[in-house]
Amino acid sequence: MSDLANRITSPDEPDNAAASDAQVDGASAAIGGSALHEAEGDVEVTISGDNAAPIYSAATWQDLGLPEPILKGLLSENFLKPSRIQGKSLPLMLSNPPKNMVAQSQSGTGKTVAFLTASLSRVDFTQPEQPQALILAPTQELADQIYRNILNIGRFIENLKVALAIPQKIPRGEAVRASVVVGTPGTVLDLGRRRQLDGSKLKVLVLDEADNMLDQAGLGDQCLRVKRHLLPPDTSASTQALLFSATFPARVQEYIPKFAPNANTLTLKAKELTVKGISQMFIDCPDENARYDTLCKLYGLMTIGQSVIFVKTRKSASEIQRRMSGDGHKVTVLHGEFDSSERQELLAKFRSGESKVLVTTNLLSRGIDVSSVSMVINYDIPMKPGPKGEEPDAETYLHRIGRTGRFGRIGVSISFVYDQKSFDALNAIASHFGIDLVNLPTDDWDEAEEKVKHVIKKNSAQANYVPKVDEGNQGGAAPAS
Repeated sequence: MSDLANRITSPDEPDNAAASDAQVDGASAAIGGSALHEAEGDVEVTISGDNAAPIYSAATWQDLGLPEPILKGLLSENFLKPSRIQGKSLPLMLSNPPKNMVAQSQSGTGKTVAFLTASLSRVDFTQPEQPQALILAPTQELADQIYRNILNIGRFIENLKVALAIPQKIPRGEAVRASVVVGTPGTVLDLGRRRQLDGSKLKVLVLDEADNMLDQAGLGDQCLRVKRHLLPPDTSASTQALLFSATFPARVQEYIPKFAPNANTLTLKAKELTVKGISQMFIDCPDENARYDTLCKLYGLMTIGQSVIFVKTRKSASEIQRRMSGDGHKVTVLHGEFDSSERQELLAKFRSGESKVLVTTNLLSRGIDVSSVSMVINYDIPMKPGPKGEEPDAETYLHRIGRTGRFGRIGVSISFVYDQKSFDALNAIASHFGIDLVNLPTDDWDEAEEKVKHVIKKNSAQANYVPKVDEGNQGGAAPAS
């Protein structure tokens, strides 16, 4: 408690909510920038074996010698120059002969654009129906987002065909006819077993969110089976494997040699990340049950922009949605019990702004970008299994609050604490990242609302205007049928 008290700042004091108006380092509104800005220090790169590839950082996209349609797509999406992660990783990923890469990169550092740029640069688009790049993601929602990102960046590529391999998307017995495939491991493995997906000419295999993938029972093994099943022994060694992970715990370290042997590595320590553009607050609720009343009092603030409420369990998410709807509040719930089509429909409504408040589990804590989210509420402090029971999950906290404050805008995160355990957990997370937390008093709700509203209304910074490339010249980027 004393440590947490030391990290409390007055809502009127300057905090870490200064936002940049510039949108230059992988912060496109179309693809999703982030409030998780990179550290001041350099990115650490380790070259494997006798690889003679030079270690240099690309300052501009032109430095990389990218194909013109890809360069055009990046610029049209407001990616004016590479982020540091992109500038360091792409020269290695694009070098010949292709070399495996393992990159430690949090959400918002530009890693999606990095591996998509590398993957698209490897594809021979004169063979538009031959799978050549395969990207695996842990959830349907993240796979769908990556799929849309590819279509955006690749809009000027003639003959680009992209397939989305998630449940209920590709009919049984229908061959996958696309040069780029993005999907979840289970569905991709099923397609391979049924011989609907030909992996004999895969040039690039990407695994996104590796640590998250390995946290979920069986997904890591499924990825290895995908690699063994789709890649013939004579081509496996020549297929470039790119593995991206937010952290490198022991389970990821053990997995790396199996998925991406002899890989170059790129790391950015978690403690070097800062959370800029997000005003982080907490509310001391009298008890566990008082959290719901506090949530309802915040509803008016939640709907100024859009908000995401993170809870621990699916049951809790559904219960909060039921109670709030019964109290006259319009709230949407999304969690893993919904089938694929329902999840996509609910997320699409939230993206479009049709729904303003979304209650969810950690399903949406990673990677999902919705530009107008101005508030994140941690109804439950994120926890994870530990050797002595549950322990604070600083990484998930970072990913959760990263759903707001996108693209250099201002965002607010509010965490609810109500007992010693939740206080201690938030204190541990604050200590881990060196975060200054704002104690939002509840004895005067009018004053509290004004303070939060003041921050949210700053959420109007727009990216520098960049003229769009003539849309009449947009090429053949299209979803695969």
